[in-house]
Amino acid sequence: MRIPKNEYNISQEIRYAIATRCERITKAINNEFWNGSTDLSHSFYVGSYGRHTAISTSDVDILIKLPRSEYERYDRVRGNGQSRLLQAVKAAIETTYPNSDIRADGQVVVVDFSDDIVFELLPAFEQTDMYGNYNETYLYPDSNMGGNWKSTDPKAEIHYMKEKNDSSNGLFYDTCKHIRYIRDQHPSYHLSGIIIDTFVYHAIGNWEWTRPGGNGSEPGTFENVLLGAYNRDTFGGLVSKTYFVPGSDMQITPDRDEVEALGKILKKIAE
Repeated sequence: MRIPKNEYNISQEIRYAIATRCERITKAINNEFWNGSTDLSHSFYVGSYGRHTAISTSDVDILIKLPRSEYERYDRVRGNGQSRLLQAVKAAIETTYPNSDIRADGQVVVVDFSDDIVFELLPAFEQTDMYGNYNETYLYPDSNMGGNWKSTDPKAEIHYMKEKNDSSNGLFYDTCKHIRYIRDQHPSYHLSGIIIDTFVYHAIGNWEWTRPGGNGSEPGTFENVLLGAYNRDTFGGLVSKTYFVPGSDMQITPDRDEVEALGKILKKIAE
């Protein structure tokens, strides 16, 4: 199953539906938390949709910016203020989508629409540096294990992955999408999008789609390069390697199921 070029593009119809819902969700958040502000920049795409590695079956991840005062409010709450924040965001979204399945789930608010498009909303707060300047990193709630706050830098991840895609003449995005496509054909394959994108980012090296006038490699060569990188990283699937997400430098370690799923997918691609 060789990696195809420029496939798995999300249709304009689906993109329009996603953009319309994102706008309505942002307006609901603005009404509840920003005194009715009309500023639609209080949200932006993150996850695979933001990194441009999504396919039509991917969830749509959106970071929802909230006022710093809300962080201070819920940080003072005893008994898992993070969970209460997620419930407040859930209630705000329910005013706009009362008939959709909406639930708080660990770190996000999940909205399941009837057409099978799933939104995951991450409420977050801009962080500042020592001089009080916003630095584009964000704190977000984690309601697990009694509740805590975690940090993320999604814009840096998006930037670094776009650079990799540009330097590879589109091969990076195409590879990430193809792995997702195969994963989604097998419900038993549990493999997160950030693992896929980070693995490909580190494994792709200087490979690129052949440019006009260039000489291409033998079919299947690149696919075997990916499989070889996986085998080196995991000793043939026996161990989990810790990767650093490009841009944010967040450490991620695939669990046993993810290591196994990635190996199966890469073997299919290399066949």
